[in-house]
Amino acid sequence: MAFTSGGPKGPPLFLCLIRRLVLEGHFALRGKTSEDRQLLELLDPVALSAGYEIVRLRLMGGTVARRLQIMAEREDGTMLVEDCAALARALNPVLDAADPITGDYTLEVSSPGIDRPLTRLKDFAAYEGFEARLEIDRLAEGRKRFKGELAGVDNGHVAINLEGEAETALLPFEWLIEAKLVINDALMKRGADERAARMDISSPPPLGEGEKEKKPPKPARRPGKTDILTDEKD
Repeated sequence: MAFTSGGPKGPPLFLCLIRRLVLEGHFALRGKTSEDRQLLELLDPVALSAGYEIVRLRLMGGTVARRLQIMAEREDGTMLVEDCAALARALNPVLDAADPITGDYTLEVSSPGIDRPLTRLKDFAAYEGFEARLEIDRLAEGRKRFKGELAGVDNGHVAINLEGEAETALLPFEWLIEAKLVINDALMKRGADERAARMDISSPPPLGEGEKEKKPPKPARRPGKTDILTDEKD
């Protein structure tokens, strides 16, 4: 079976026979369908120019009342409601001009949330030590699904300490079709710590005498399209 295992917890478990070019923006994880991937090709440059990275894109529903769900974040991993609105404003003109989706649809921009999908190699490195569920596109050692503690990345492979195994497996990144963090106490604590840190940074100074709080303008809506902007779903 063409993938590698080995690592800090023991000897190699699998032998690597084939190596392929691994792209950081692996479309099989960020977009499920060919339509998703075409939209990613269209919208990735727009998001990057606005200071955001699209973590995952899904176009859901039939031919009527479809939903374009985009999870995104800044390079530092943050994504506030204001960021969701800013990204929606950047994407809407391109979507209107290219008109890649037939009929009415809802654009939903959100942060990835605490139990986030893992779609880029750097996600697996950032969440090393946390529990995750992974699925690959073929059988390897008689299985497609894996659960365990992430152990970082190694030369284009995702390292994971499998439950019930003494060794650390290395799964080729390009084989992954699904990867998501598992909610547990450690992940909840990390989410709480990150929220607390954001609150400390974003807390405005006290208003001076006679000053009034200024509210940001609401994002504009256009007919035929609805924008839903959400913060972290935890």
